[in-house]
Amino acid sequence: MFTIAEADWKVLRRVHPIALNRYCEDVLAEIERVTHDNAQSPHQRYLDIFKIIERRGREIGRTFNDLKRSNALTMLARMRAAGLLTEDEFSSLSAETRSAIEFLMGAE
Repeated sequence: MFTIAEADWKVLRRVHPIALNRYCEDVLAEIERVTHDNAQSPHQRYLDIFKIIERRGREIGRTFNDLKRSNALTMLARMRAAGLLTEDEFSSLSAETRSAIEFLMGAE
């Protein structure tokens, strides 16, 4: 099992709310696209939005809930896989943590 260094834990605590906001912006943009798709009926758009919220709700929970050290690497790997970390944020992590994240991303 991997552990996370204190410096990397501090990075995660700093980027967690930033990445969460990025995720929410992505979800809202997806909903916005469906909302303005006039090729679909209002009912179909509603059903599509409902599906988006259900799917994205599960994803947001898996990615962001339960912020604690024992979940830190998995959380970072999920953020990285979803494109929610900038290169600067990712490179601010230690080489050991970056390697662990890459390993976990390959395992999922």
